[in-house]
Amino acid sequence: MSETAERIVLAARPPQGIARLDTWRLERGAIPTPGPGEMLLRTLWLSLDPYMRNRIKDEPSYTAPIPIGGIMEGDAISEVVSSNNPEFAPGDILFGRTGWQSHFVPKGEKLRRVDKNALPLSVYLGVAGMPGVTGYAGLLEIGKPQPGETVVVGAASGAVGATVGQVARIKGARAVGIAGGPEKCRYVREELGFDECVDHRSPTFAANLAKACPKGIDVYFEGIGGPVFEAVLPLMNTFARMPMCGIISVYTPGQPAPTLSVPALMGTMITKRITIKGFLYRDYASIEERAVKDITQWISEGKLKYRETVIEGLANAPEGLLKLLRGDHIGKVVVRVAQ
Repeated sequence: MSETAERIVLAARPPQGIARLDTWRLERGAIPTPGPGEMLLRTLWLSLDPYMRNRIKDEPSYTAPIPIGGIMEGDAISEVVSSNNPEFAPGDILFGRTGWQSHFVPKGEKLRRVDKNALPLSVYLGVAGMPGVTGYAGLLEIGKPQPGETVVVGAASGAVGATVGQVARIKGARAVGIAGGPEKCRYVREELGFDECVDHRSPTFAANLAKACPKGIDVYFEGIGGPVFEAVLPLMNTFARMPMCGIISVYTPGQPAPTLSVPALMGTMITKRITIKGFLYRDYASIEERAVKDITQWISEGKLKYRETVIEGLANAPEGLLKLLRGDHIGKVVVRVAQ
């Protein structure tokens, strides 16, 4: 065990919403000692996710922003080092939203055990964790794809989108991905097995998407917004469904302003009777166990594949998050904090 504990805190609000390395500060201190009924945990893996961009801004949202000087929020896989809690023993592996820190004594965080023999531990932060369950729940509970329907997936090379498209294929639907750049599109088609993938950076993106969806779009899993949504909307079929868990184009400063008017959007929704439902991962906590069970089985059967971008060391988590927010990654971005 190292002689000091590390944690990364929010040092400043990002100017103009653009995060930089000096947005965060690395702090070191003594490893805490657990008291009666407590336990000491060390973080093994840390999850980096797009929602973190909004957590560092002081703006209204569905949860309070991280305060200046507060530990950066994030899901993690941790190991019990020592325990005075009869419910947990040294060596137990736990999942929880415990933040960017190397060692800690839990103070009421919701923690659950994970099976350290079923899957590689980092996978519980990706396809078998929050991103995978988000994709599974949004697609099956809201999108409800039927065999033969066309499912279009925004940000298809990311952890959520990759899950959505592959589950759509498992359920008998046709999966069309949207990703940024030829490399990501090749990964979506050739490794993940989508039927098509369209590069949203292409100047002919809208025409290419229409060609890839000759029978229109029955389900659009939205995580991008902006010009991508504007290209999707005219292709949506009557009674189409749109689960919506993010709008990363809005999170990113400097992106093109939307040109679609609200009356035009509402008119299309009424004419085609489109269902659009925003949701959060926590809305479907009741089906998480089922989702993880199904996802684990599909991985073991070779039906569900994934890729990870691994950042080494807690100190490099800020650069890893910036890498994710720039789109310089494929698959799920995780930080290996300890072996």
